[in-house]
Amino acid sequence: MTFSFFSASFIHPQLLPIVTRMTLFDTILFYVIHFVDKVVLWHRLPVLLGLAYLGIRRYLHYRYNLLHVGGDNGHNYDSKEYAYRTSDGKCNHPTDNLVGSQGTFFGRNMPPATLDYGFQDPHPTLVASKLLARKKFKNTGKQFNMIACSWIQFMIHDWIDHLEDTKQVGIRAPDSYPSGCPLKSFKFFKTKKFNTSSSYMKTGFLNTRTPWWDGSVIYGNNEKGMRRVRTYRDGKLKISEEGLLEHDEKGIPISGDVRNCWAGFSLVQALFVKEHNAVCDMLKVYYPDFDDEQLYRHARLVTSAVIAKIHTIDWTVELLKTDTLLAAMRINWYGFLGKKFKDLFGNIFGPILSGLVGIRKPRDHGVPYSLTEEFVSVYRMHSMLPEEIVLRNIKPTSINGKYKCPPVLEKVPIREMLGKEGERKLSKIGMEQMLVSMGHQSCGAVALWNYPTWMRNLIVHDIDGEDRSDPVDMASMEVYRDREREVARYNEFRRNLLMIPISKWEDLTDEEEVIEVLKEVYGDDIEKLDLIVGLQAEKKIKGFAISETAFFIFLMMASRRIEADRFFTSNFNSQTYTNKGLEWVNRTESLKDVIDRHYPEMTKKWMRCSSAFSVWDSIPDPTNYIPLYLRLAPKQ
Repeated sequence: MTFSFFSASFIHPQLLPIVTRMTLFDTILFYVIHFVDKVVLWHRLPVLLGLAYLGIRRYLHYRYNLLHVGGDNGHNYDSKEYAYRTSDGKCNHPTDNLVGSQGTFFGRNMPPATLDYGFQDPHPTLVASKLLARKKFKNTGKQFNMIACSWIQFMIHDWIDHLEDTKQVGIRAPDSYPSGCPLKSFKFFKTKKFNTSSSYMKTGFLNTRTPWWDGSVIYGNNEKGMRRVRTYRDGKLKISEEGLLEHDEKGIPISGDVRNCWAGFSLVQALFVKEHNAVCDMLKVYYPDFDDEQLYRHARLVTSAVIAKIHTIDWTVELLKTDTLLAAMRINWYGFLGKKFKDLFGNIFGPILSGLVGIRKPRDHGVPYSLTEEFVSVYRMHSMLPEEIVLRNIKPTSINGKYKCPPVLEKVPIREMLGKEGERKLSKIGMEQMLVSMGHQSCGAVALWNYPTWMRNLIVHDIDGEDRSDPVDMASMEVYRDREREVARYNEFRRNLLMIPISKWEDLTDEEEVIEVLKEVYGDDIEKLDLIVGLQAEKKIKGFAISETAFFIFLMMASRRIEADRFFTSNFNSQTYTNKGLEWVNRTESLKDVIDRHYPEMTKKWMRCSSAFSVWDSIPDPTNYIPLYLRLAPKQ
């Protein structure tokens, strides 16, 4: 009785229905994080306490925020016969050959939305025009550059894309607001819905990409895509003499995924094609008996692991720039005992002390691996894209041996960097100038009123990289997509993540102008608030480029991408990767290391900052002599 009374009085009433379904042990853990959420913010805790909070929260999310959609239709197989990544993502899960393969269901982190407001309430165009459309470009300062922006598209094209229906849906701007949308009406293909074998989730959506961290963005998502990119000589992939992607007779780049490409995205693809080919050259020296297929398979394993490692301990650390997240991401890869211990002894003490990478067997927490609808939604980051690319003149040299920011040469509208036209322009600019220019340009902030103007009247591509016939308003379409796929709206989303929901607009933001427009669009109904709007309006943690709500999905899924994959766990060894291949992965700590391999003078000449994802002329991270785990709360 006392326990129940205390529960009812302490727990936020809107979270009680979820907590009552928990075990006693999980309830106690929930009390810990809920106490922190109510009394002191977790990111203001010393690093060790912040890590403990995130560890508990991740555990609870694994328990209550992983839902399977669709039945397991695969079969057992001999993993020793498939000691390599397949072209379509099959034979990665240790017991089911279909889990995580192309064309499987997106999972869920929570049940589909229960609040039935309908697709038009409020109208997607009204939401996009009043709250998302860019008024004035907001950037991320020195924290994140255009390479970081291109990187996340590089990752999205590795992981997720919904299968579309052949039927189209139309959106027409409301008569009461005719000037709010650059397109008075537009059409796009619906997301194709499929029946599942599940009794509690009857429909779902299919992923046309392979959700494993397998480098499919350069290798392709199936046999056809893989054949297109391979040279079938020495294990290598096709690349031009200039070090950029090759193009077919239509001018479309030859790479694993070419949908909605632009110059920055194809630049990162080309860099990792070069990385793959360099791994092939290394392997051929040390293993001269390897044939083309063996070289390709091992180089793919190594390159995919390098990509995953960079994202984990370099890109994410810059995205969430705090000591606590620096520690958390390194623990994910190396464990609490750190890199030196793991390099000497391997993963001998399990995921906490030795990291997720190299654990004895994959862990899926009782739910077959997939990426989720909610994961797709929180990765809507098109606000990072600017209106123009600032090209720098890299011909001048540094003065008196000291670093100098290269001068601006010209500003190119980003529309000219899209698709085939963008590929032609990139060929003239070249890899080095484009990479240095993107390194010195800050990307956009994930915030309200910062959605790119040019994306509201955009010709998009099909899966073959061909232009579609009709332009779309991407901002309005993204609002519609969350509703169409039954992703919970903002407040229900927070409740499902065991977060305290907002009860008034002032809980979300203290910006009076934002509150005024929120009331104009949604009235006083905070439950109606769209997820994309809430995520961008939410007050951000100091150092975070994204919202806390989005981060908690990252917290769960970033770890899951590693620990569910046998090539990062049971097969992360020299027998699978080769000794030299594993050395290559272990030596690579950042994107800067990859750039230095292929352009050894570039970062020395043009990069002053600590990470290649920060703006290159920014001051390096200061040396901190206090051990990472002993650092106190940051100043707010």
